[in-house]
Amino acid sequence: MNHHFLLIVHLICAAIWVGGHLLLVFAYLPKALREKNQHYILDYEKKYEPVGMSALVLLVITGILMAYKYGVGIESWFHFATPIEKVVSVKLTLLIVTVLFALSAQFRVLPKLKNNPGALPEMGFHIVSVTTIGVVMLILGSFVRFGGI
Repeated sequence: MNHHFLLIVHLICAAIWVGGHLLLVFAYLPKALREKNQHYILDYEKKYEPVGMSALVLLVITGILMAYKYGVGIESWFHFATPIEKVVSVKLTLLIVTVLFALSAQFRVLPKLKNNPGALPEMGFHIVSVTTIGVVMLILGSFVRFGGI
């Protein structure tokens, strides 16, 4: 598959993933915390999740395909030997952390949040953490243009 096409899909999906989380952090989370109303978060999540998760899946697929095009196959993940391997390995590590946050939110925090606005600070921590990780991954991806880190 053409590298430029993969990059375009990857960037559009990154805009959806990171942009959606930035909107959540800066528009919905403060209002939910201020009014102690978890439904702002729950309603946004319900609308955003199908689009956001689809974008995340495409991000992973296009990221892996592009890594292979740069010569970073699964056998060299987490070796941190070359600058591009470092970018790929750090991004994969951050992806794993994101998945752990998502699992924690899905199975631990969201069930509590549905009936208890007192769980908003914990959900806020998850939201801010995943958003920060997304921004860091976006910045790391920009280093590929310069040969890695």
